[in-house]
Order: sequence, then structure tokens, then C-alpha cells
Amino acid sequence: MKFSRCDNVKYKIDKKIAIIGAGPAGLGAAGVLICKGYEVHVFDALPEPGGLLLFGIPGFRVPKKNVKEGVEDLRRLGVIFHVNKRVVEGDKEENNTIGFDLLVKNFDAVIIATGTWEERKLGVEGEDLKGVYPALSFLFEYSRAELGYIDFKELPSLGDKVAVIGGGLTAVDAAEVSHKLGAKEVYMIYRRTINEAPAKREIERLIKMGIKWIELATPKRFLGDENKRLRKIELIRMRLGEPDHTGRPRPIPIEGSETYLDVDSVLVAIGEIPTPPFKMHPEIKLNRDGTIWVDKKNRTTMRGVFAAGDVVIGPSFIGKALASGIAAANSVDEYLRTGKWILET
Repeated sequence: MKFSRCDNVKYKIDKKIAIIGAGPAGLGAAGVLICKGYEVHVFDALPEPGGLLLFGIPGFRVPKKNVKEGVEDLRRLGVIFHVNKRVVEGDKEENNTIGFDLLVKNFDAVIIATGTWEERKLGVEGEDLKGVYPALSFLFEYSRAELGYIDFKELPSLGDKVAVIGGGLTAVDAAEVSHKLGAKEVYMIYRRTINEAPAKREIERLIKMGIKWIELATPKRFLGDENKRLRKIELIRMRLGEPDHTGRPRPIPIEGSETYLDVDSVLVAIGEIPTPPFKMHPEIKLNRDGTIWVDKKNRTTMRGVFAAGDVVIGPSFIGKALASGIAAANSVDEYLRTGKWILET
């Protein structure tokens, strides 16, 4: 996987750029800026660069070898990676953390590309039972096993019957991983129909593999035994109403339609929440959904600070995040060459 298109950096510009996040957007931005001759530093909390490409998407969908080769290309060009280095609020550097404001002070420009790592919860009874897992967290552990950081034996046992809640790519990956790990029955449960599912084509492929699709249903509660271990899901059927804010028909519960499904484990994949390196910042505007507000050129409301990828656009496909990172990098170059900072809404 290539993150840059230059063979050699033939000149240097006396400007330093910090990129927070080594996922698709951050790596794409790093490739553009190193090729333009800037000194580029990438900070990431994970033990190696790659972000979601390495630690969230299984290797059978995005080969990890290709991602590693792309990162090595960036290293050879001169990109400096600071791994196991989480960017946090404040202006201090301590052990494995560094303050966001310290980066702003020490670098000529900063790009925030921290993605969407926090997972949404269903908010139903029993979600804290043993056997109910956030899907992305489970995929993170699976990826760590693929990369050799842990043994596959250390993964939580899913049992024979696994239910995945959701209809996006995270749900698809969770269902396929469950199947590969030996689950005898894997269900995908979605509150709309397959026609509204974000990953419709992938779901159709999984159905052909034998994964069972349950649409127009959602968990009402999870039921466990005396040891607080999951045993079954109480589902409620849904009907589709008028379009909601997403433009898709709103799912409406049908009173009295409850049914039960016996399962050993559940993987919840109903979406992720943007994760900026701060909860709030006095100079950087956040949108209501937690994404970082940017103008047409990826500029935030703080001079010299840009943002790109899923932390701006919400959970998206790899190509869209990569393109966002490249666009932000070109805007950084324009800013550092001209010194102009006029927000374009």
C-alpha cells in the first residue's frame, strides 16, 4: 500500500509538521508533505504505524504486509514516527504522552487525524454481561494476534453461537472473524433492511458463506445466567417509517413483537465516535456529533492546526480518509508557503 508517489526528496524546507494519528489520513498526509520537502513527525498511541489499517481491519481484507511496506517507504523518505506516544490535552510531555498544545508550540503546523476509536453503545439492559463485546475492541485484539502481540488463545472465547449487531463494515468484519474462529452459527442483526445497510454487498457475500441475516430487528435487552454470563437476546421487530436525519427510513419498534435468540456471545458494531486528542479546546470548534469543524481547506478554527480523516468526516471508507489526509497536506503546504489563514466556509 503506497502512501506517497515520490522516489526521492531532493530538497528540504525549514518547516516542521506534526501529524497526530498514523491511520490512512495521517499516513496519506505524511506522504505528500515529506515529498514536498518538509520535516514530518507522526505521533501515534499504538505500537506501530497503520492505525485502523493494522489494528482494526482483519488481514484477510487489508493485508498487513502491504500496510507495513507502505510505512517503511515513508520511513525511507524521512518521515519520523513516534509510536506508543499518545497525544493528550495540555502542554506537557510525560513518558508515553505528549500535550497537544506543546505540539502546536513546537511545530509550524499540526494535522489532527485521530479517527473514530470510541464505540457507540446500544444502551440496553444487560449490555455489561460477560459475552457482550464492542466489535471494534474485539477486532483490535484479533489484529494484535495477527501481528504477533498476543496469542490467538488469549482472545475471548465467542462460543458456538455469535450475534453481530449492525450493518456496516465493522459488523461485516466481526461476523467473518467469528466464522473464521470456529463459531458454528453467526447471526447479523440489523434494525433496517439489507437495502439500507452501509455494507450491503459484503453482507450478501457473507450470506452466501452461511452467515444468517436477521433484518428489521434490534436488541431490547440481553439476558444472562446467575454468573452474569450472556445466554440470550430479547429482540424486538421493527418497521420502517419516514426518513430520519441520515436520509434513510427511521426504524420504529413494533409493540408486542418480541422474540428470543439463544447466543453465546454478541459483538456490538453500531458505529464509532470521533476521538480528537482533547475533549474540548478553547480555540478549536467541534461539531455536535463530536467531529472537528474544518473549512473547505481542512483548516480548524485554530491558526496552523488542520484536521483530516474520520475525526472530521465520521466513520468512512479507507479511500475517503486517505483523500482527506492528502487534501489537508496540500492545504498545509499552501499555508506554510503563503502564511495566509482565512477560513473559507
